[in-house]
Amino acid sequence: MKMVTVTPEKCVGCHDCEMACAFAQSGDSCDRRWSNIHVSVSTPDRFVMPVTCFHCARAWCMEVCPARAISRNEETGAVVIDPLRCAGCKMCILACPYGNIRFDAQKLVSRKCDLCGGDPECVKHCISGALNYEEIDKLAERKQNMFGYKLVRMGNGGEETSHE
Repeated sequence: MKMVTVTPEKCVGCHDCEMACAFAQSGDSCDRRWSNIHVSVSTPDRFVMPVTCFHCARAWCMEVCPARAISRNEETGAVVIDPLRCAGCKMCILACPYGNIRFDAQKLVSRKCDLCGGDPECVKHCISGALNYEEIDKLAERKQNMFGYKLVRMGNGGEETSHE
Protein backbone atom coordinates (compact mmCIF):
# COMPACT_ATOMS: atom_id res chain seq x y z
CA MET A 1 0.00 0.00 0.00
CA LYS A 2 1.19 3.50 -0.80
CA MET A 3 0.80 6.56 1.38
CA VAL A 4 1.82 10.22 1.49
CA THR A 5 4.98 10.52 3.56
CA VAL A 6 6.52 13.67 4.97
CA THR A 7 10.14 14.70 5.46
CA PRO A 8 9.61 17.78 7.65
CA GLU A 9 13.21 18.99 7.33
CA LYS A 10 12.60 19.57 3.62
CA CYS A 11 9.36 21.55 4.00
CA VAL A 12 9.84 25.25 3.25
CA GLY A 13 6.32 26.24 4.33
CA CYS A 14 5.24 27.47 0.89
CA HIS A 15 1.70 26.00 1.22
CA ASP A 16 1.71 24.88 -2.46
CA CYS A 17 0.49 21.45 -1.31
CA GLU A 18 -2.52 23.06 0.36
CA MET A 19 -3.40 25.10 -2.72
CA ALA A 20 -3.03 22.08 -5.05
CA CYS A 21 -5.27 20.00 -2.79
CA ALA A 22 -7.82 22.81 -2.49
CA PHE A 23 -8.02 23.15 -6.27
CA ALA A 24 -8.34 19.37 -6.71
CA GLN A 25 -11.11 19.20 -4.10
CA SER A 26 -13.10 22.28 -5.11
CA GLY A 27 -12.45 22.23 -8.85
CA ASP A 28 -12.02 25.97 -9.11
CA SER A 29 -10.48 27.47 -5.98
CA CYS A 30 -7.03 27.60 -4.42
CA ASP A 31 -8.55 28.72 -1.12
CA ARG A 32 -6.58 26.69 1.42
CA ARG A 33 -9.70 26.17 3.55
CA TRP A 34 -10.73 23.51 0.99
CA SER A 35 -7.46 21.64 1.47
CA ASN A 36 -7.24 18.23 3.13
CA ILE A 37 -3.54 18.71 3.90
CA HIS A 38 -2.48 21.44 6.29
CA VAL A 39 0.95 22.91 6.90
CA SER A 40 1.36 23.40 10.61
CA VAL A 41 3.89 26.06 11.61
CA SER A 42 5.13 26.24 15.19
CA THR A 43 6.79 29.33 16.55
CA PRO A 44 9.27 30.66 17.63
CA ASP A 45 11.55 28.12 15.93
CA ARG A 46 9.39 28.01 12.75
CA PHE A 47 9.17 24.23 12.55
CA VAL A 48 6.89 23.40 9.61
CA MET A 49 5.07 20.11 9.20
CA PRO A 50 2.56 19.17 6.50
CA VAL A 51 -0.18 17.03 8.08
CA THR A 52 -2.77 14.88 6.33
CA CYS A 53 -4.73 11.66 6.87
CA PHE A 54 -2.67 8.57 7.69
CA HIS A 55 -5.28 6.17 6.24
CA CYS A 56 -4.85 4.07 9.37
CA ALA A 57 -4.85 0.28 9.20
CA ARG A 58 -7.45 0.37 11.97
CA ALA A 59 -9.40 3.46 11.02
CA TRP A 60 -11.39 4.64 14.04
CA CYS A 61 -13.34 7.04 11.83
CA MET A 62 -14.60 4.10 9.78
CA GLU A 63 -15.52 2.09 12.88
CA VAL A 64 -17.65 4.82 14.47
CA CYS A 65 -19.51 6.04 11.38
CA PRO A 66 -23.21 5.21 11.96
CA ALA A 67 -24.06 5.82 8.29
CA ARG A 68 -21.26 3.52 7.07
CA ALA A 69 -20.16 6.38 4.82
CA ILE A 70 -16.46 5.66 5.39
CA SER A 71 -14.73 2.79 3.64
CA ARG A 72 -11.34 1.75 2.34
CA ASN A 73 -10.70 2.04 -1.38
CA GLU A 74 -9.36 -1.41 -2.26
CA GLU A 75 -7.31 -0.08 -5.16
CA THR A 76 -5.51 2.80 -3.40
CA GLY A 77 -5.84 1.78 0.25
CA ALA A 78 -7.25 5.21 1.05
CA VAL A 79 -9.87 5.59 3.75
CA VAL A 80 -12.56 7.62 1.98
CA ILE A 81 -15.83 9.33 2.89
CA ASP A 82 -18.84 8.94 0.62
CA PRO A 83 -20.49 12.39 0.78
CA LEU A 84 -23.81 10.95 -0.42
CA ARG A 85 -23.96 8.62 2.60
CA CYS A 86 -22.44 10.96 5.21
CA ALA A 87 -25.05 12.13 7.73
CA GLY A 88 -22.89 15.00 8.98
CA CYS A 89 -22.89 13.73 12.58
CA LYS A 90 -19.14 14.47 13.02
CA MET A 91 -18.47 11.21 14.89
CA CYS A 92 -15.53 10.55 12.57
CA ILE A 93 -14.02 13.92 13.48
CA LEU A 94 -14.22 13.04 17.16
CA ALA A 95 -12.77 9.58 16.55
CA CYS A 96 -9.72 10.65 14.55
CA PRO A 97 -6.81 10.80 17.03
CA TYR A 98 -4.85 13.03 14.64
CA GLY A 99 -7.48 15.67 13.84
CA ASN A 100 -7.25 15.03 10.11
CA ILE A 101 -10.95 15.11 9.28
CA ARG A 102 -12.72 18.42 8.63
CA PHE A 103 -16.38 19.38 8.44
CA ASP A 104 -17.64 21.05 5.28
CA ALA A 105 -20.14 23.58 6.61
CA GLN A 106 -21.50 24.30 3.12
CA LYS A 107 -22.24 20.68 2.17
CA LEU A 108 -22.83 19.55 5.79
CA VAL A 109 -20.57 16.51 5.43
CA SER A 110 -17.18 15.45 6.74
CA ARG A 111 -14.20 15.47 4.39
CA LYS A 112 -10.63 14.20 4.43
CA CYS A 113 -7.77 13.19 2.16
CA ASP A 114 -8.74 10.60 -0.45
CA LEU A 115 -5.24 10.37 -2.01
CA CYS A 116 -6.73 11.93 -5.16
CA GLY A 117 -7.59 8.47 -6.43
CA GLY A 118 -3.97 7.30 -6.13
CA ASP A 119 -2.24 10.35 -7.65
CA PRO A 120 -2.01 12.93 -4.82
CA GLU A 121 -1.92 16.52 -6.08
CA CYS A 122 -0.12 17.69 -2.93
CA VAL A 123 2.86 15.47 -3.74
CA LYS A 124 2.99 16.54 -7.40
CA HIS A 125 3.12 20.22 -6.39
CA CYS A 126 5.59 19.96 -3.49
CA ILE A 127 8.54 22.04 -4.72
CA SER A 128 10.94 20.99 -1.96
CA GLY A 129 10.39 17.23 -2.10
CA ALA A 130 9.06 17.14 1.47
CA LEU A 131 6.05 15.08 0.33
CA ASN A 132 6.35 11.69 -1.33
CA TYR A 133 3.86 9.02 -2.33
CA GLU A 134 5.54 5.72 -1.62
CA GLU A 135 5.07 2.13 -0.59
CA ILE A 136 4.97 1.66 3.16
CA ASP A 137 7.78 -0.92 3.07
CA LYS A 138 10.05 1.66 1.37
CA LEU A 139 9.10 4.17 4.04
CA ALA A 140 10.26 1.82 6.80
CA GLU A 141 13.55 1.21 4.99
CA ARG A 142 14.11 4.95 4.46
CA LYS A 143 13.35 5.74 8.12
CA GLN A 144 15.71 2.99 9.26
CA ASN A 145 18.51 4.32 7.03
CA MET A 146 17.95 7.89 8.24
CA PHE A 147 17.98 6.76 11.87
CA GLY A 148 21.25 4.88 11.28
CA TYR A 149 22.75 7.93 9.58
CA LYS A 150 21.76 10.16 12.52
CA LEU A 151 23.28 7.69 15.00
CA VAL A 152 26.56 7.70 13.05
CA ARG A 153 26.59 11.50 13.04
CA MET A 154 25.89 11.62 16.78
CA GLY A 155 28.77 9.23 17.45
CA ASN A 156 31.03 11.45 15.35
CA GLY A 157 30.17 14.67 17.17
CA GLY A 158 27.74 15.72 14.44
CA GLU A 159 30.40 15.72 11.72
CA GLU A 160 29.72 14.30 8.27
CA THR A 161 31.34 10.90 7.78
CA SER A 162 32.31 8.93 4.75
CA HIS A 163 29.91 6.07 3.96
CA GLU A 164 32.57 3.95 2.24
